[in-house]
Amino acid sequence: MICKILMRPNQSIQQNPQSSISTKQAIGVFDSGVGGISVLQHIHALLPHEDLIYVADSKYAPYGSKTPEEITERCLALADFLIAKQVKALVVACNTATAAAIDAMREKYTLPIIGMEPAVKPAAEASKNGIVGVLATVGTLKSAQFAALLESYGRNVKVVTQACVGLVECVERGELHTENTKALIQQYCAPLLAEGADTIVLGCTHYPFVKSVIREVVGEKVTLIDTGAAVAKQLKRQLADSQLLAAETQPAEVTFWTNSEAENAAQIIAALWGKSAAVNRI
Repeated sequence: MICKILMRPNQSIQQNPQSSISTKQAIGVFDSGVGGISVLQHIHALLPHEDLIYVADSKYAPYGSKTPEEITERCLALADFLIAKQVKALVVACNTATAAAIDAMREKYTLPIIGMEPAVKPAAEASKNGIVGVLATVGTLKSAQFAALLESYGRNVKVVTQACVGLVECVERGELHTENTKALIQQYCAPLLAEGADTIVLGCTHYPFVKSVIREVVGEKVTLIDTGAAVAKQLKRQLADSQLLAAETQPAEVTFWTNSEAENAAQIIAALWGKSAAVNRI
């Protein structure tokens, strides 16, 4: 794995309003850490000609244990950082951040902003026995947005939720297949399986990176659902509606930024991305 690290001094994060948006500008994507790279992969696969700028707010991860006010403050700061880099759209690749801050972001900024939410609706449709499990952070499960999802789409199914404390941190450290990670996944999946869930929602963007371990624990008969592909499709629709899709002849560049204090942060990002990556330090 080749990893190019570009060290930069700490920079102030300021908003830089755009007077006009060009199809050639990049798409900004951010998460509370490296989990949103799972969404970035779907975006890059669907829109291979789009420049992408990803920001991992790992220094402040996980968001699930923070207040909505704290999360909103971080989201606005990250949006300002990306807007200063002249992005044409923002993707909030975090369920917890979307629940806490998407309304405030859309009120402040005029460019397209795409958020995400746990896939309760497709899970309810996919379930054969009407029992759906949801793995998510505490912040997501406590949010008004999640309550609204249950009200709208969970009426005809039984939804069993499980907060996965510590699992985000495992992914942040690049510990995808360790005994500790597997033990946590076994602990968190057990109540869902005990209730008979035949469909499980991966309600955090970090969790797809341990999907193989989750699959090993829950077996082949349980359907696993995440929302990365749906977010990519929604992004493409919004860019098309705004006539902001990049030309198909445009070569794409993917750039990563992180404020992680871990020495191996760049190596972890490259490993999750699955190819060489230019990783800049904020």
